[in-house]
Amino acid sequence: MIKFARPFIIITGLLLVWQVLVYITDAPPYILPAPLAVFQALFLRFETLINHAGITLLEIVLGFLIGSLLGCCSALFLATIKSARDWLTPILVITQSLPVFALAPILVLWLGYGLPSKVAMAVLIIYFPVTAAFYDGLRRTPKDWQALAQVMGAKPLAFLIHVRIPLALPALSSGLRVAMATAPIGAIVGEWVGSSEGLGYLMLHANGRMQIDLMFAALLILSVMAVTLYLTTDYLLNKLLQYLSLDDHKTR
Repeated sequence: MIKFARPFIIITGLLLVWQVLVYITDAPPYILPAPLAVFQALFLRFETLINHAGITLLEIVLGFLIGSLLGCCSALFLATIKSARDWLTPILVITQSLPVFALAPILVLWLGYGLPSKVAMAVLIIYFPVTAAFYDGLRRTPKDWQALAQVMGAKPLAFLIHVRIPLALPALSSGLRVAMATAPIGAIVGEWVGSSEGLGYLMLHANGRMQIDLMFAALLILSVMAVTLYLTTDYLLNKLLQYLSLDDHKTR
């Protein structure tokens, strides 16, 4: 019972601290609105907020799926082709040393103000954690298993599919969790740089008009959406790993 009540207790405590802070500092609403004002803006502009949230959610999900797919393919490519590893690994390191946020204006210039530039920004942020985590899992296959596979005459493709990839799934799941946690950053930054819809656009628009309560309401929806996506991803990955573990035991 306490486990399910804990999130509500934490949220209530944070709201109380927020309200007390507003009361003690006597901050004006255009600097720090009270929780009641934020919830009032959330109620009055709910339809607008939900419409913009739907655009941001689509950007996050598409960026996560495309970035994860590209990351998995790159990790498999690096793990199976040694010559490519020597050439591509330095390139990956160099590209990640560049500030990803600095590329947002270029992506908007190339892809426009629509959905593609925001998805591309999310993909750039997601790609490296997934690639690095999955590749690290693939190259940590025990040498004893590799030697046993060679003795038994297993083909490299069969060894990859039945041994290396299953053993690397926990590492991949960690990378996917990190990717889902950072995916909203890419989408929001892309909307800040240039867009006409989405929660990031709405926050900038509200800030320019001094509608700070609306900006906080958009931030609140973004936080709930990001936490929900992360918890859903974490739950599905745990269930998948448990299923694969049970299935592995059944086959033995």
